[in-house]
Amino acid sequence: MKAMILAAGRGERMRPLTDTTPKPLLKAGGKALIEYSIENLAAAGFKDIVINIAHLGRQIKEYCGDGCRWGVSIAYSDEGETALETAGGIAFALPLLGTEPFLVVNADIIYDFPLATLRDMKIDLAHLVLIDNPPHHPRGDFALMENCLLAEQGAEKLTFSGIGIYHPQLFQDLPFGPLKLRPVLDRALQQGRISGEKFDGMWLDIGTPERLQALDGQLKHRGSFPGLV
Repeated sequence: MKAMILAAGRGERMRPLTDTTPKPLLKAGGKALIEYSIENLAAAGFKDIVINIAHLGRQIKEYCGDGCRWGVSIAYSDEGETALETAGGIAFALPLLGTEPFLVVNADIIYDFPLATLRDMKIDLAHLVLIDNPPHHPRGDFALMENCLLAEQGAEKLTFSGIGIYHPQLFQDLPFGPLKLRPVLDRALQQGRISGEKFDGMWLDIGTPERLQALDGQLKHRGSFPGLV
C-alpha cells in the first residue's frame, strides 16, 4: 500500500512562522514535523510515499529528497503556489498513487497510532481513524457505531485524526481545483461506504505556534514520546 503525506497547506494559523518556512518543516524536538510522519510510515512498512506540496514546496522537496535516508521512496505532487485543499490535492495526486487503496496522513500531527495495522486492511471507499474530541475541536466530526461512520444528526461525534485509507474511486471524476475533503466524504457517508475506528493513544495536532512550542518543550524534556519513532 502506498501512502500520502498532506504537506501543501499554507499554515495560516502558524504565521508569521510559515511566511518563510513551510509548516511541515517547522521543528519540534530538533526535528521537522514531516520527519515524524515519514519515520512512522517507514517503521510501519510503507515504502512508497507521495508528498503533495504547494506554498514554499521547493523547501520540502529539497529537505526530504528522494527519501533514501529513511529507507523509503518519495514522489512529489506539486500543486503550484496555490494548494488544492485535501480532496483536490488527493485527486491531483492519483496518477502517483495508483489504483489500489492508499493511506493518507496529515503532515502536522504527532501520534503513536500503529499504522502497520492499516497496511493490508480491506475497505470500501474509506476508513477513518477517529479520536476523542480535543479542546480546540469540541464538536467532533463523525459518529461511529460498530466500526461504521454514521450520518445521523445529533449523535455523539468523534474527531477525525487526519489518518485515513481511501480508495481511488472516492476521488474519481472530481473537478480540478481546490476542494475540501468533507463534502466528498459526506456523499460516501450517506451511502454507508465509510468505516472507521477509534484510537485512544497519543495524538497531537500541531496547528498553532503555541502547540508547536509546547510539543518542542515536551520532546526536549522527555527526549521522545512513548511509542513515537
